[in-house]
Amino acid sequence: MDYSDEDGMVDTDSGEESLLSDNPVDSDYEFTDQDMDNASTSKRSQISYLVLKEEDVSKHQRTDIEQVSTVLSISQVESIVLLLHYQWNVSKVEDEWFTGEEKVRELVGMLKEPVVDLNDREVNIECGICFDSYTQKEVTTLSCGHPYCNVCWTGYITTTINDGPGCLTVKCPEPSCSAVTACQYMVDKVITDKEHKEKYYRYFVRSYVEASGNKIKWCPSPGCEYAIDFASGSGSEHYDVSCLCSYEFCWNCGEDAHRPVDCETVSKWISKNTDESENTNWILANTKPCPNCKRQIEKSMGCNHMGCSICKHRFCWNCLGPMKGHKNCHKFKGGNETNVKRKRAKRAIDRYMHYYERWASNQSSRLIAMADLKKLQSVQLKWLSIRQCTTESQLQFTVEAWRQIIECRRVLKWTYAYGYYLPEEEQTKKQFFEYLQGEAEAGLERLHHCAEEELKHFVFKTQDSSKNFGDFRRKLTGLTEATKTYFENLVKALENGLADVALSESSKSKTKSKPATKRRKLK
Repeated sequence: MDYSDEDGMVDTDSGEESLLSDNPVDSDYEFTDQDMDNASTSKRSQISYLVLKEEDVSKHQRTDIEQVSTVLSISQVESIVLLLHYQWNVSKVEDEWFTGEEKVRELVGMLKEPVVDLNDREVNIECGICFDSYTQKEVTTLSCGHPYCNVCWTGYITTTINDGPGCLTVKCPEPSCSAVTACQYMVDKVITDKEHKEKYYRYFVRSYVEASGNKIKWCPSPGCEYAIDFASGSGSEHYDVSCLCSYEFCWNCGEDAHRPVDCETVSKWISKNTDESENTNWILANTKPCPNCKRQIEKSMGCNHMGCSICKHRFCWNCLGPMKGHKNCHKFKGGNETNVKRKRAKRAIDRYMHYYERWASNQSSRLIAMADLKKLQSVQLKWLSIRQCTTESQLQFTVEAWRQIIECRRVLKWTYAYGYYLPEEEQTKKQFFEYLQGEAEAGLERLHHCAEEELKHFVFKTQDSSKNFGDFRRKLTGLTEATKTYFENLVKALENGLADVALSESSKSKTKSKPATKRRKLK
């Protein structure tokens, strides 16, 4: 389980030691004393990603701009133009520039010499848009030298910003001119509206992230402004990340965090949950066509005497024969293809609903647990601290328990998607999976009940004995550790593809196929 309070850096799990406990939690919940602080601290491993704030992204941008400006001996405005054109790829900018500077300037629109020379005129400079005359201070030009008044520039830049991210570089308004500059230069000079400035800088920062390809991505949580830099963990097989906004997602596919289930399984499961074919299966399994008009009819009452509301035809639900002259249909006459399909569809929908209901139930429980943790941290922890005469830091074991519950509900939820796609013919794997899942689920239910029900007695002071609270502390901490062990074992097994079972079956088959050797008689 991973939770980090550090700003920016977040740890994720790596391989753990053997996870099966030799002493599973028994029904009496008896645990020995231990160092509570160590017991409630999650294991940390390698840093596999970095959470970036907008100011962190801006810092990366400034570094790249300064590097290009220094190496190429050009202005920072020109550096921005080049970096935007080459998708913030510093090495590509430098390579292309030193290969052919003139070609790059022509391609990007960076002119060395102005096309229009104002001859150092101070007054009577005509704006190329409104055609009024202005002083030199009231006019702004790009590298091409075409003069436009600041009022016209303001309208032009504002319109460009409102049009979207294309505003990052601005082209000279003269139709025949190819000169381009960084919009930032013009924004700083002529835009005074705060909203438009913020909008531009938001586009500017986002351009760096969006140009990084698979190196940096924005957190997909609505309203979140953090980005995830996964480059430092590129060798990791685990893609679940936890943003500073508390949203957990898979960096690889963008869905909710789903370790230990792979992205392909998650994609199939989500598609199935929204697939219209499930509605077709339900109709096939729970309705029958009217023998006369063929409209699908659902039986809503106990009597088998049916009447179609469309064509008024009356028939028997069991055999679909007309009620007129109907005596009985209790004799078996052999199945037909339609009935076989109907039974197969009924079984398929029942199996799907088994896994879906438990998947949805654990998601619901997880959301409730997240709300309970928030309530504990904002209100109840302070009450408990006062009533038990201890510091809130000494009560962090309750927070760790809830965090473990939230993480385990997430894992358990996705194991039902894994179980649905586990081939039914692989019975040994299926049995091993269900055993691990069952042990983990039972442990989680014990922990969740303890944190949800027994903690209330001390928060609302229905039990006031400090000795009882000490027992509760040991019990909750022990359950947290035991549940963590169960789930680490489950995660490890699923990520290995239940390989232990395959190895076991392979060794058994080799033992059976090994020919018996005869002992030679000694002469």
